[in-house]
Amino acid sequence: MEDPRLISLLTPGMSLDLSAEGDRLRVEGFGAPGRSWLGDAPPGLFGVEIDRQRYDASSLPLVGVGEADAETGITQIVARFGDGRVQVDHHLRGYEGAALVETWQTVRNVGGEPLHVTRVDSLAWSLPPDDYTLLHYDSDWGREFDLRRVPLREAVALETRYGRASKGQHPWFALIGADGAVFSGAVAWSGNWVMRFEPGDGGVLLSGGLHDWAFARDLMPGDSLDTPRVVVALGADLNAASQQFARVGRQWWYPRNALSAQLPVEWNHWWSYEDRDIDENVFRANVDAAAAMGCEIAVLDAGWFGPSEAGSPWYALRGDWDRVNRARFPSGLAAVADYTRAKGLKFGLWCEIEGLGEQAALAVDHPDFPALRDGESLGYVCLGNPAAEDWAYAMLARLIEETACDWVKLDFNVDPGAGCSRIDHGHGAGDGLLAHYHAYYRVLDRLRARFPEVVLENCSSGGLRIDLEMLRHTHLTFLSDPDWPTHDLQIFWGASTMLAPDACLHWSFSEWCNPDRPAQQTFDPRDPALTPHQLDTYTRIAMLGAMGISQKLPDLPDWVRARLAGHIRVYREQVRRFVREADVFRLTDQPQRDGSSDRWCAFQYRLPDGAAHLLFVFRLAGAEASRAIRLARLRTDCMYTVETVEGERGVEMCGRDLMDAGLRFDDLPEDGSALVKIAISG
Repeated sequence: MEDPRLISLLTPGMSLDLSAEGDRLRVEGFGAPGRSWLGDAPPGLFGVEIDRQRYDASSLPLVGVGEADAETGITQIVARFGDGRVQVDHHLRGYEGAALVETWQTVRNVGGEPLHVTRVDSLAWSLPPDDYTLLHYDSDWGREFDLRRVPLREAVALETRYGRASKGQHPWFALIGADGAVFSGAVAWSGNWVMRFEPGDGGVLLSGGLHDWAFARDLMPGDSLDTPRVVVALGADLNAASQQFARVGRQWWYPRNALSAQLPVEWNHWWSYEDRDIDENVFRANVDAAAAMGCEIAVLDAGWFGPSEAGSPWYALRGDWDRVNRARFPSGLAAVADYTRAKGLKFGLWCEIEGLGEQAALAVDHPDFPALRDGESLGYVCLGNPAAEDWAYAMLARLIEETACDWVKLDFNVDPGAGCSRIDHGHGAGDGLLAHYHAYYRVLDRLRARFPEVVLENCSSGGLRIDLEMLRHTHLTFLSDPDWPTHDLQIFWGASTMLAPDACLHWSFSEWCNPDRPAQQTFDPRDPALTPHQLDTYTRIAMLGAMGISQKLPDLPDWVRARLAGHIRVYREQVRRFVREADVFRLTDQPQRDGSSDRWCAFQYRLPDGAAHLLFVFRLAGAEASRAIRLARLRTDCMYTVETVEGERGVEMCGRDLMDAGLRFDDLPEDGSALVKIAISG
């Protein structure tokens, strides 16, 4: 290795330079133009703990460095380290035009004795000293994307130990330097993860990936372990860093088919009917109304499966997917699906293939399927058992074939914790959760290979398993169960820091039949006090991503039904192109559910060529009467036509003025909104 400069990952927004000295590899530089993100301490690059000994790039000899085969637009460096007992292939992947790096390892036993692995850090880097602010999200049911801003002056560990990626905290962070530049990262893993921030005199040591809590994996000779990927993105500000995730996601990560690319307007039965009030006739009546309103897919949620006898709630019967509730659906699911398609809509079906209810016959028929820890049931099917993995794939394939469904909503309402510790599944006592998730990814990939035109929706008690690895295997993700307006805006603001809007599905303000609903879940379409501008706001919020509604459509007042139909038409004809293609700019701070934040909220969607923009503006209850919204990334010397999607308020404004002085809104009522088109004149 005569030349110390081995290879570089170089894009217009980022450079990562590596060099070798003898049998050691080090990072010589990492950053954006004019901004270095490399600290003084030698970075370990990765970390592996085996038999109580830690290995990293400073302790494990370098064997060689090269480029791996990759598709067009991707550069992948693979540095191999080894000592005759342990081999680590350290992967660094860059994407053309993106200020983003993806890193992970393959750890292999190349010796003759077992290796006991208890920690794998996919990333171990040193960042320079700075007055950092750490941004991250706390997360729980109905409280997804609670933003936290903390000065990074002492050690912090972000993590989840619930077994679901975004239960407890979300697998994303952003470090903001004193100059406003952003170093953002995400752990692409659906189970337990950790990111550690350890400030010191030499900067900040950053490490993490798969959580080492309750984890252990025995590697037999010849065995290997792929660690979860950690993704790092850079930007001059938070919007710029977020756009790196979204652009790479759209081009290289997210699966796509014709239906997912269409972003069909969805109707789902759940909140208005749940499993108590849904049946074949109710579903068909809603399909009729949905078709007349312009919806494009109808999804049958929970309540269709299990024995026909009354008295058992849906969650107690999860697992018995081979039993259709004939009391509710006497004609069977295929007939309901055929009826839906005959009305011009696609048909979707909910399933929680991993879930295992207390009354499900599955556990009796297959006692080797349940996940157990210390002999106690964890409430899910351990797919780390190869027989259970094959069953899950075969059952989902059967449901898809029998109904010819176009969409499968895949839910998961369980906290697996540390995961299954059974040793009769083929995994060990300490890596059951790891084995489960790798198997689940394989099930999803097999389904997409066999049914390439079927959309797979990710859901987990709303938004409790949202991560970049799951978004490599499913087409889009559900953001949260509740859908009251301020909550909706808060979660979309949060999700857009890591996801493109077309990967995000949420519903407009729903009418809940559940008596235990959140206090704010108060929507009633028959309320005489409901105004058109309020309904407009509730519906436009759902247009920020993939659009869905969950209402009793046949029971809607005529004016509500007509106005919803108008919004659906606007979404289909004018909005969803922006959702599919545009960069998103958050122009205001994140709204907070408790009302403590800014009560104006605005998002700007900019098409790639910069010629057209779409502006969503919301004035929430308690907001000041007037606000100027300053736009981003316009052409300063161009004139723009500014008008609402209804063709109102047509004015000509200079790009510089729209960015410096802003577009003023002084006629929106509380709970009002505006949807504004901004395009280069001429």
